[in-house]
Amino acid sequence: MKSNSDSTSRNARGEQSLHAAMADLAAGRMILVVDDAEQPRQGEVCVAAQLTTPEHIGFMAVHARGLVCLAVLPPTLLRLGIPLMPADRAADEYVAYGTSFEARRGVSTGISAADRAATIRVAIDERSGPNDIVMPGHVPPIQVSPGGTLERPGRIEAALDVVRLAALRPAATVCTVLDREGDVARGTQLIAFARKHKLKMVAVDAVIRHRLRSELLVERLDERELESAYGGKFRAIAYRNKVDDSEHMALVRGRPKRDEAVLVRVHSQCLTGDVLGSRRCDCGEQLEAAVRMIAEAGRGVLVYLHQEGRGIGLANKIRAYALQDKGLDTVEANLELGFTDDPRDYGISAQILRDLGISSVKLLTNNSRKISGLTSYGIEVTERVPIEALPHALNIGYLRTKRAKLGHILTGLETGARPGRGA
Repeated sequence: MKSNSDSTSRNARGEQSLHAAMADLAAGRMILVVDDAEQPRQGEVCVAAQLTTPEHIGFMAVHARGLVCLAVLPPTLLRLGIPLMPADRAADEYVAYGTSFEARRGVSTGISAADRAATIRVAIDERSGPNDIVMPGHVPPIQVSPGGTLERPGRIEAALDVVRLAALRPAATVCTVLDREGDVARGTQLIAFARKHKLKMVAVDAVIRHRLRSELLVERLDERELESAYGGKFRAIAYRNKVDDSEHMALVRGRPKRDEAVLVRVHSQCLTGDVLGSRRCDCGEQLEAAVRMIAEAGRGVLVYLHQEGRGIGLANKIRAYALQDKGLDTVEANLELGFTDDPRDYGISAQILRDLGISSVKLLTNNSRKISGLTSYGIEVTERVPIEALPHALNIGYLRTKRAKLGHILTGLETGARPGRGA
């Protein structure tokens, strides 16, 4: 796990790379979009569709070697009457390809660089319709999720997001980079490719972080007073994530001041622990303790996120339980199910805090990743406030895994001491 300073430095580099990429796109130059800046597994050469030239197409065909595609939003395919190809939409690598097409007029064979550039110009022209194209053709379209990377964190979505951020028409010409043997280029191959061809490289996570910092993606729905058995009166504020319609809540005590570090707990939903009192985890105990501590402080916020089971969902959490009963720890179970060790994201919590006028917090957590997560989205963490529950026989293994594999700061596992405020 990277340190907070490492994470901050990486985030700063990512932001710089993004702005450089936006400038190059606006100037009609190509960029390279990768899934990870440090260890890229795949990369897409990208140029704004409205600025695509035959030279861009030629470069992609000769140097990138992959399939040259046009990434567009759903209204474009609807306007042109282009249907999506049949596919397994549940697949992790699902790409919404449409039927290939080309311009009806002004092209010859359709395959030349000039013909494909002409086809792309026709496609993104708002005046074009079904009568201006023929199918099949030599330009495969890809339908991109309207929410971009915040709906589906993929390279094609990131490419289109960067084009939009550069104030260009929302369409991009993209091509996957292959190596000389025809395999997908990876790792140092992609980094060397970007350097050789002087392409600005931008990673998907940098695009996501920028959007979460710069766009308002939560909507305050309603608020009411709530009397809690753990600390008296709070304001319960309901929020909706505009991208995926998920609902979250902020429990607010007092009137947090904009110029002070506010006591904050960011808590991911745990139905089994928070509601049913599961002894497998310490979630319910942490939740109760956090509410009590915020109440005692007189001012503070508990952000309750719809991220069941560290973000894997309730059903997968139960499946993880079954794997744990066979001897796997919580991290191993997540990996066995095809998830990362902890797929939670704290961008929406940062947005909720920002909506509440909070930019600086004293964070109730034992999780260093949560600190770096909030920091990466522009929330200053001035202090970490421990919140450890008393370990017992049924959750000691779970807590030790948290400490050993997820970097949680837990000091009372061997002694049974409670350094923080547990339940």
